[in-house]
Amino acid sequence: MTVPVGHVKTLREQTGAGVMECKRALEEAKGDMAKAVELLRARGIAQAVIQSHRDTREGLVEAYVHNGSRIGALVELNCETDFVARTAEFRELAHALAMQVAAMAPVYTDRSQVPTEDSRNPEEVCLLQQPWIKDPGRVVRDLIAEVSAKVGENIRVRRFARFALGE
Repeated sequence: MTVPVGHVKTLREQTGAGVMECKRALEEAKGDMAKAVELLRARGIAQAVIQSHRDTREGLVEAYVHNGSRIGALVELNCETDFVARTAEFRELAHALAMQVAAMAPVYTDRSQVPTEDSRNPEEVCLLQQPWIKDPGRVVRDLIAEVSAKVGENIRVRRFARFALGE
């Protein structure tokens, strides 16, 4: 099946995937844009799993202060290179994670950090398992995996802190 160049361009703008990846996904999905997006998302998550063993020594610290200046959050988000740390996608992810921390008050980064005596639901207390505040149908871990696939590097939340007046 021949895929129109306009469709490839639209899919690339929508997902950030490479031109040839978009073309292959559209061919595999027989021109169905929604199916092609799902194929690219699945491939991206698989690629993120492959990359997860690589070191993350670069990144940035993002701050978010909620209106009224009563709640704030800091998030250290790491990646492999300083080039990726300066991209718009990475900066937007860091900001979204800082907003998530301020809004949902996670205690741990991941399920592996929860002590055995803590009986709380990991979806409530673990940042990576929480539903994303802007789209509750997705979890934070998936959001990070999508950006990781888009930029082609391992991305990791190293640490975070939440501040609220009176707490």
